[in-house]
Amino acid sequence: MKNGTHIVLVVEDSALIRMGAIDLVRSAGYEALEACDADEAIRILESRDDIDLVFTDVQMPGTMDGIKLSHYIRDRWPPVKLLIASGAAIIGASSLPSGSQFSSKPYDDHEIIDVMTRLLASDGMSFTKVPD
Repeated sequence: MKNGTHIVLVVEDSALIRMGAIDLVRSAGYEALEACDADEAIRILESRDDIDLVFTDVQMPGTMDGIKLSHYIRDRWPPVKLLIASGAAIIGASSLPSGSQFSSKPYDDHEIIDVMTRLLASDGMSFTKVPD
């Protein structure tokens, strides 16, 4: 959190979807950062200590997909909240790290804002699937 504002890192390889997610994060009142793949996301996380939530796609090019990225983040930066989205796959809770949430694409903007708000307000590590 910086200056009382939560910081959300959006990781999405599709520029159009990434821009929409950035707008969504900002409309919710959060500061948004962006990365086009897991490698860029990790570089950003390594350079900052104020990222509160990572909102990542599952399928993307590079050295790891969004599931592997979310596990890597959970292991290296445990306090960071995780919101994982996919239009191609339904991911079960057993595949996700603790404290993360999954949403199917296309997602409802209000639903995603509600999930981000709940994640950022929580200090627990419980899993709740976002309704389809």
